[in-house]
Amino acid sequence: MVKEPAIASQLNSDAVDRLLVLCEEVTRATPEGARRFIEPAPGVLSRAKSNQHHIIFGRRGSGKSSLLRKAAADLTVDRRPIAFVDMETFKGHSYPDVLISVLIKSLHEFMQWLEGAATTPATKKSFWKKLFGTSPNRPPFNKSKTATLSNTLNLIIRDLERQLRTPESSEKLIKETRTDEKTAGVELGAGIAGTGVKSKASLGAKSIETTEEQSTYVSHKVEYLHQNILRFQGFFQSLYQLSDGPSFLILDDLYHIRKADQAKVIDYFHRIAKGNNLWLKVGTIKHRSEWYQHSDPPIGMKLGDDAKEINLDMSLEKFETLREFLKKILSNLMAEVPPLTIKDLLNPTAIDRLTIASGGVTRDFIGIFSNSISQARNRGIKHHRGPKIGAEDVNLATGDYDPIKREEFKLDTDTDRELLETAFQNIVAFCTEKSKCKIFLISLKLSGPVRDSIDQLIDLRLIHPVKSRVTLKKGASGEIFEAYMLDLSQYTAARKVHEFQMVDLSASDKDEAIRKASLIYSGSP
Repeated sequence: MVKEPAIASQLNSDAVDRLLVLCEEVTRATPEGARRFIEPAPGVLSRAKSNQHHIIFGRRGSGKSSLLRKAAADLTVDRRPIAFVDMETFKGHSYPDVLISVLIKSLHEFMQWLEGAATTPATKKSFWKKLFGTSPNRPPFNKSKTATLSNTLNLIIRDLERQLRTPESSEKLIKETRTDEKTAGVELGAGIAGTGVKSKASLGAKSIETTEEQSTYVSHKVEYLHQNILRFQGFFQSLYQLSDGPSFLILDDLYHIRKADQAKVIDYFHRIAKGNNLWLKVGTIKHRSEWYQHSDPPIGMKLGDDAKEINLDMSLEKFETLREFLKKILSNLMAEVPPLTIKDLLNPTAIDRLTIASGGVTRDFIGIFSNSISQARNRGIKHHRGPKIGAEDVNLATGDYDPIKREEFKLDTDTDRELLETAFQNIVAFCTEKSKCKIFLISLKLSGPVRDSIDQLIDLRLIHPVKSRVTLKKGASGEIFEAYMLDLSQYTAARKVHEFQMVDLSASDKDEAIRKASLIYSGSP
């Protein structure tokens, strides 16, 4: 009997150890990580660098920051004035201090550009190659003019910092009360007969009239911001003249600051930018943000009119396209730690399961992949699942990844947390106890709290879009539905439930499998 050769596995190699470290590093967007950027769709990067205001939408980990970091790097190499501001820094700050703080940080970033990329010669490889991987084609700017503008900017920043340090209170209501007293009398007369002498007396009563005047005292910080907007505009006009081109301000993760303040912050920068060749690029989570208020006057930037939308959320609806995009990301990471390949580490079914488990979110894909390596290592290569990562390893890894999503859920929700938790548990109960399927349908006509909750749960990565238009096989004639999938972490255990339906999103018949009235969810379990 010929003895079969032992099955080798790469799972326990040093290269995989290095890959795990790399996976941890790339889950946070950094300036250095811009070189690893992979465009999710053709033209996205070009749009992000264009002379247009943009709001970039995407769930946590969808690649918003990576896109914006890459755009910032490319614009810097082209010697375009650029400022990148992480809005998470100002989480919890109140208005107007949050606006002043963001202004200060933005101008500091432009100052850093003036002192670095604006005048550093292309021959200084240690500066350009280390940070950006390439050198600029445009020559450095005039040092004297750059220094003059830097001095002007430094004075503006120092003034803003003084304003920020000044004690401040919110709007004050001043009440002024004035009291007027009037006397009304009746004259009484009496005369002494034959003398011609009369005496007069007055019986009177006081009448008090009170008037109250109210006036609002607007905070001096807000007044300062109003009064100095021309000063800030003047700086960007000078910056345009120096650089012979537009400037770009990137505000990443807008959703971290208070929702009530978001439109006001965007509005102020939009007013500074208008007509001054400054273009805003705002990254945020769509249903956790308010970039425009329909007020009189309107506040913020209106999509379509003032700014264009870039949506980075990739849906499971285009499963094959999504899978190939995620495989490319993984292949590029493995190329940094040769000789690893996807084929060496994963079974084909594991890639499909990873794609589904990620819900289309790049960071979740990488995080669950890392956990899958640990699962496969723990069971050993002699296990019946074989020496590579399999679908069951991914299922278990997804369950381990759930606490990360839950923690981010707590960070991203506040007053509406309890409401969203209840809404999610209702969906989980419907899928696992009533319909017994990971897919559920909602009507396109659905509105109100249930619709709002579903939108936010998508952004929070607890449910995932599957198909945008679904018609039923029977009943509800003409009505259109949307299909969503419960996050894999919530139904791995439910697979053991009797008759639980596991719709294969990679199968050609998946669309037919979800056209059932039993999957319609209306808002209760």
